[in-house]
Amino acid sequence: MGTMDFKTDPGAVTINLLLIVHPEETAIKQKGQREGQTEGSRSAGLQDDGNGNSRSQPPQGRDLNGQRVSREPCKQTQAITSYSNEGTQVTVEIHPKDTTPQLFKKLSFGKGPRRLPSLRGQDNKGFQKTEAPRPPGGKDLHAYPWDKSSLKSMPVDLQQFEKLDAYALKVNITNSVEELVKALLKQARTDLEKVRAIWMWICHHIEYDVVGYHNKSQLSSKPIDVLQTGKSICEGYAGLFEQMCSLAGIQCMKLSGYSKGYGYKMGQTFTGDSDHAWNAVYLDGRWHLLDSTWGSGAVDDSFTKFTFRYNEFYFLTHPALFINNHFPDNSNWQLLKPTLSLKDFENNMLHNSNFYMLGLLTAHPETAVIQTVNGKASVSVDCRSATLFTFKLKGTDEHGLMTLKKHGMKLDIYPQKTGSHKLQIFAKPSKASEDVYNCVLEYVVECKSVDKTMRFPKDLHQPVGPSWFTERQGFLRPSHPDPIIHTNDGRCSLTFTLGKDISVLASLHSDDSSLTEDMRRRHIMQIHRRNQIELKIHLPHTGNFVLKIYAKKKSDPGNYDYIFNYLITCLNTEVKWPAFPQSYSKWVEDYEILEPLSGLLPANRNVQFKLKMHGVAKVLVQAENTYPLTKSRDHWEGTCNTSGCREVFVMVHENANHSFYSHVLKYEVETQ
Repeated sequence: MGTMDFKTDPGAVTINLLLIVHPEETAIKQKGQREGQTEGSRSAGLQDDGNGNSRSQPPQGRDLNGQRVSREPCKQTQAITSYSNEGTQVTVEIHPKDTTPQLFKKLSFGKGPRRLPSLRGQDNKGFQKTEAPRPPGGKDLHAYPWDKSSLKSMPVDLQQFEKLDAYALKVNITNSVEELVKALLKQARTDLEKVRAIWMWICHHIEYDVVGYHNKSQLSSKPIDVLQTGKSICEGYAGLFEQMCSLAGIQCMKLSGYSKGYGYKMGQTFTGDSDHAWNAVYLDGRWHLLDSTWGSGAVDDSFTKFTFRYNEFYFLTHPALFINNHFPDNSNWQLLKPTLSLKDFENNMLHNSNFYMLGLLTAHPETAVIQTVNGKASVSVDCRSATLFTFKLKGTDEHGLMTLKKHGMKLDIYPQKTGSHKLQIFAKPSKASEDVYNCVLEYVVECKSVDKTMRFPKDLHQPVGPSWFTERQGFLRPSHPDPIIHTNDGRCSLTFTLGKDISVLASLHSDDSSLTEDMRRRHIMQIHRRNQIELKIHLPHTGNFVLKIYAKKKSDPGNYDYIFNYLITCLNTEVKWPAFPQSYSKWVEDYEILEPLSGLLPANRNVQFKLKMHGVAKVLVQAENTYPLTKSRDHWEGTCNTSGCREVFVMVHENANHSFYSHVLKYEVETQ
């Protein structure tokens, strides 16, 4: 029997066929399908197992579902009712040569071109008869777009699967599909548990055949061959899954179509034959989708090495999420209402499984290609819970401004070159122990013009500005909730309410200045009032600056940890503020300088001093001469003359019974 392709006019056609089939004579060939592989790993310092797929021609000599047909003689009459993935039904009876077959069966084709469905049958002794799969109908459909209710198409409690999963992983039978299914079903009661046991076994025991993918002549996708070799491409995964489900009494379909997997390029179009295969299973009165190939692991960028990396996302995936990277040949198997066109599929943003497994909900824009407007492009992500993000634009995070929100993030991109730029968004759970971000989104940013004014300092760290994360670190009620602070005169002030036992360190950074580490801190003055901290900032010159804020517990003798940063901008070219005076260890945290704030005093002048200090017996200002300050309520004040000196010190006498003084502040005096 040769290959039969049916092309019909629109409308349903019913054909009565006389099929006399002998098992040893059954061999139907079909054009091969191109193949889509697992979510491929795209790590570049950041770990990511993005979807992978491949495109190739599988071997000939398969039935119309891509499987080789057994030539072993059949001892009994069998009736097989089967569907192709187009939803076409065919019923066939197989008889030994010495029996008389019934003459007529009905074969019905829907609209559009259809192929003859596979003629598959086997001796399923010891297994219940599987009902004929029905095509998807109204009750199978889910609303599109996704309603954000669940990642699954039916309620699934993964904790209840723990014992079954552990059992399935330990089953070690590779000589017979029937014996394997029998062993797996010993611990499975419901249909859902049967499907789960089969799914877990395949995902953890069948590896993707990267060698076979490159050498199709040596490749077999026949279920028994897949089982015995322990490897295959997607056609073999789906075929084995289908046969195991059939033996277990579960209606199952092998589907084919396009996939956004390995080798996918953002915005590409899909033409020609299908490139991937997956399955649909019938549970609780509805069809559900799964992909055991992508559930099993990932291939590397060169498509030469497969790594087992189980992915729960592709088990009974919600159809409105599955369509994100699986487009079936027959739109009915989208299980969606309304269905998506191929054009929709091509244009839609690709969210890989990490996106949803991390609790992310939506991303804007929803198209893969973004056009800049006046040199700027914006991306935002909504999520269920607190999540940390970072990004790479052409491999660097220098040309953007990312801010964390309570339920997501916002990113403004300012490419500094025209043309196409690859934008990757990475994320990780806020409570993750490892500092590993997974790629969750990829865009292409098309830049037609550059905004040179939005060139950020290299020291700017993403994300920028205060957020839920900084609140967790003890920085509450920020006076400046936005990431950018604009100042006209080069001065600004920020306040926070601090959590208990927190010590703060802040420093100023700029691409345009050669400030020493000490001077970076001396352009910032800390003022503590009970549980509030004020940071006074005097910029040394015009330009863009990064204010970095570090913290540690006061009781902790260790180093300060980086918490967050701001971007401070000043366009006034006249700005040139000196640093604040240098403070010594005896300068207590809640002391405060009222005047003079400048660390550089004028020469040959009388300078007024006013300092808030407590717990000291005397305060002196030492210049060419020594000037005592007078206590007035909560502060010390007095005048000092700067003639004849280069430095001025403030000293305190902590105890009236002691004779020594401690230096607390140091001022410089201008040269004449």
